[in-house]
Amino acid sequence: MKKGSLVAKFAVALLALGLWQFGEAAYIYLKAELAQQLIKAAWNRTRNGACAVKPWPWADTWPVARLTVPTRKIDLYVLADASGRTLAFGPGHLSGSAMPGEPGDILISAHRDTHFAFLELLLPGDEVCIQTPRGALFRYRVVGAEVVDKSALGRVLSDDGERLTLVTCYPFRAINPGGPLRYLVTALRA
Repeated sequence: MKKGSLVAKFAVALLALGLWQFGEAAYIYLKAELAQQLIKAAWNRTRNGACAVKPWPWADTWPVARLTVPTRKIDLYVLADASGRTLAFGPGHLSGSAMPGEPGDILISAHRDTHFAFLELLLPGDEVCIQTPRGALFRYRVVGAEVVDKSALGRVLSDDGERLTLVTCYPFRAINPGGPLRYLVTALRA
């Protein structure tokens, strides 16, 4: 076999591998974006009076709130539950925390590389809005952000006041998924 032919085959193999890796990465973002469109349609049916409308027939979740950050042009639909399966499609409401629109602490989680990538840009004073399926709008003001160990998440909930906590993995743009650290943005009811 000629050396030039071997180099060409190796180059083609490297190009194919690179395209495959790029496709895998793009798939995550495209899936997240498409899911938000399907969830938006389910949200609209929910706003028209339907209950627990699934965004696709095999879904085991449904939209429970709409989260917006006007200054960052963020408009997301929050799903019931925050399992890994749910977070692949959008932010999830953590079971055990208050439901959007109810008194108490609301915890919403999403992936740092898709839906909650904007969290690192939020500043104290930024407004975060939560809309319930019945149309009620609740405004919160960011008061701070912190990095905690994931084992500390159980201590985030409190019984006093009305607080919104947005949770994602940390550090942002990390190569390895998961990890022990979480980035928390805390906002108080305005």
